[in-house]
Amino acid sequence: MTGPVTCCRRGRVLEITLDRPKANAIDAATSRALGEAFRELAEDDGLSVGIVTGAGERFFSAGWDLKAAAAGEAPDEDQGVGGFAGLTEYWSLKKPVIAAVNGMALGGGFELALAADLVVAADHAEFGLPEAGLGIVADSGGMIRLPKRLPRAIAMEMMFTGRRVGSAELASWGLINQVVPGPQLMEAAHELADRVAASAPLSLQAIKEVVCATEGATVEEGYRLMRSGALPVYAGVYASEDAAEGMAAFGERRAPVWKGR
Repeated sequence: MTGPVTCCRRGRVLEITLDRPKANAIDAATSRALGEAFRELAEDDGLSVGIVTGAGERFFSAGWDLKAAAAGEAPDEDQGVGGFAGLTEYWSLKKPVIAAVNGMALGGGFELALAADLVVAADHAEFGLPEAGLGIVADSGGMIRLPKRLPRAIAMEMMFTGRRVGSAELASWGLINQVVPGPQLMEAAHELADRVAASAPLSLQAIKEVVCATEGATVEEGYRLMRSGALPVYAGVYASEDAAEGMAAFGERRAPVWKGR
């Protein structure tokens, strides 16, 4: 894939890079390109986990391309399979995604990181939702996801004021898994991705399927949904070849060989 989005496959890991100088801003065409990259992750049985990052060291993404908006691109322009930034509304994607935040993640860039399952960030990265100061709102997941990930008062302050927050502070609130020096970012992201990819592919998908489907449910409601048969990956995981392989490998004290079925 060429253009504003490039993909690099490393074993079972797909690295997706947003490369749109100067600020990796996202217009509708870039959202569609990102969506196609995440579709590749979703549909390729040889892939278990994705990493999304930005080119350069200054910006992960500055979010929605305001120059495109000023030129007439509407917020409801076709954003492609996964909604804005290719991921924020990709409800059917059951494979884990790691955001490797290499610099500023502002507005929609922060919303892209929030849509990921895990976050590794450079120590100089900053995060913010400046939309209220522009007369708009963070409606690509920011207003919904951020209060679920941070204490409500902190999330509301960030949205009301646009305050930028550093990686260390967000890590202290549990939003970031790991903060590393900038030059070590991709090494750390790949190390985490490899540890995730070492797990059974169907188990990874079942975990994400159940967690996403039961968010907001009570424990009892979650159990009821999980046992209902309505979650197809979870429903088939115990009868899979990989489940038999995993238990056999444990008993034989060897590394399992996953088939994803």
